[in-house]
Amino acid sequence: MAVLVEAISVVLRLEAVEARFAGGLDAFDAIVPNATGCSDGELIRFGFMVPADVEAFVKSLEGAGLRYLGDGMAQDMVVVDQQRGSLSACDWLDAGRVDLDPAGREQVTIAWLKGSEPGGFAAPDGWQYAGSLSQTFGFAPGTEAPRPGLQFLRHQDGIDVYLDRLSGKEVYVGRYDQPHPQNDGRRPEGTGG
Repeated sequence: MAVLVEAISVVLRLEAVEARFAGGLDAFDAIVPNATGCSDGELIRFGFMVPADVEAFVKSLEGAGLRYLGDGMAQDMVVVDQQRGSLSACDWLDAGRVDLDPAGREQVTIAWLKGSEPGGFAAPDGWQYAGSLSQTFGFAPGTEAPRPGLQFLRHQDGIDVYLDRLSGKEVYVGRYDQPHPQNDGRRPEGTGG
């Protein structure tokens, strides 16, 4: 089996979480950062839209006993980009794109434990291709507005909300418990933290 990779994903070996995460799986479940988690029984994956959020999550995992890099190789977890694949050397993970339809118009990136057959893939509850990041992927580096022409409006319930000045529509960027710098570092009521 395999796990879906969208945006920037942190992929962990389930056996490492069970063996090394302080407090085990119950404690791990208590720090789940967002609703993008999925597992194929060998790997656990969480997705993020902002590199700084990936870094914060990886640091929290390291603080609980997991190892990110050792001797230049991914240890218990690895960061996998939807477009570029693994961002560090990793001898226990394979990743690639697969077609969901025979015509090749619908593709997703998946990751699987090396030596396993990818077959199908696990995805977050309720995930569907239509409207997903796999279908509508766009990337902007950094932690500021996803692209020029967007005005930051607010941080609410773990999401930065921007106004797209061209379309007049709101654009959403999921965040890992990080207030936006333009929000004076304050969290609105009801956003946790």
